[in-house]
Amino acid sequence: MDYLPLPGTPVEEIDTPAIIVDLDIAEANIEAMSTFASQNGVSLRPHMKTGKSPFWALKQIEAGAIGVCAAKVGEAEMLAEGGVNEILITNQIVGQTKIRRLFGVASRANVTVAVDSHENVAELSEAAQAFGRELGVILEVETGMKRAGVEPGEAATTLAKAVDRAPGLRFDGVMGYEGGAVYTENFDLRKRQALESVDNLLRAADDIEASGLEVKIISAGGTGTYDITGKVDRITELQCGSYLFMDAKYLQVFGDHPHPFRPALTVSGTVTSRPAPGRAIADPGQKAISIDQGVPEVISIEGAIVQGLSEEHCVMKTEGPADNLKIGDKISFLPTHSDTTIAQHAYYFCVRDGVLETVVEIAGRGRFT
Repeated sequence: MDYLPLPGTPVEEIDTPAIIVDLDIAEANIEAMSTFASQNGVSLRPHMKTGKSPFWALKQIEAGAIGVCAAKVGEAEMLAEGGVNEILITNQIVGQTKIRRLFGVASRANVTVAVDSHENVAELSEAAQAFGRELGVILEVETGMKRAGVEPGEAATTLAKAVDRAPGLRFDGVMGYEGGAVYTENFDLRKRQALESVDNLLRAADDIEASGLEVKIISAGGTGTYDITGKVDRITELQCGSYLFMDAKYLQVFGDHPHPFRPALTVSGTVTSRPAPGRAIADPGQKAISIDQGVPEVISIEGAIVQGLSEEHCVMKTEGPADNLKIGDKISFLPTHSDTTIAQHAYYFCVRDGVLETVVEIAGRGRFT
């Protein structure tokens, strides 16, 4: 049973561990990215593998986004159930079970899906004919990550033609992700890496257009490269997601490089033990804060340094003001990676001016199928 606090509850009284979102900051981040996109003539299609909730998807659409991205069919189902009607699934959906679910989403929303193989094109076409519904398709292009994606050149052009010929499918364009650049801390190097990746994507688009097909969508971009990729003329839309909450890893990446985003999401914890001088234990462990990009930072008091997290414990070294921490004190942690932290929680506790305004279900939790 979940014991949820009522609106109006002071943030200090929310039980822990809990994800706390400052609504003023999150809304300002949404507005800042929307403004950037508008000023640079590029559309915005935020990736909801970060927000994992129709609540945030609809906020971003209201601010000007043309739709959203989803990572999996499960995320797309959750978004469509919540009233989101424009969804790009950025991964390959394969197998009868998932494809059946895909067309269930397509009955409620405009869905586009990424492909990188002829086998997948064939099974999507077969299902589209069986369900009597046209499905939008874009090619995922390998742009340097050495992950999924069809190679630019003849392979991409041949696959685009196969989509265009396939009954029930509509060829819409190409997408890529300059993921090898988004965490590069030096801006000049990050820019060079990002543009090399984008050049591969544009080369694929050029070849496809030279073959006689229209490439309506050229989709790319991450939070770490938004102000690079977003300024490339031919890019039609950005898939950035993490800017919504702006976790510590991206703050480290940007360093002194100017940007308009601030951290909106923290994890609230409680000091549960002071077993020895200079050491404090708090209740958010790895089940509450992910450490795939590093340990979190304590931002509510000076002198508390996270040394490590086990499943249910956070061990901190304390000095200076943090030496005065007592059992029962609340502290705030800034995760290095919001996406994987959010995936472990059931609710956002959204506050304004230190007071709970609304509790939002993280409806995308566990939607990894």
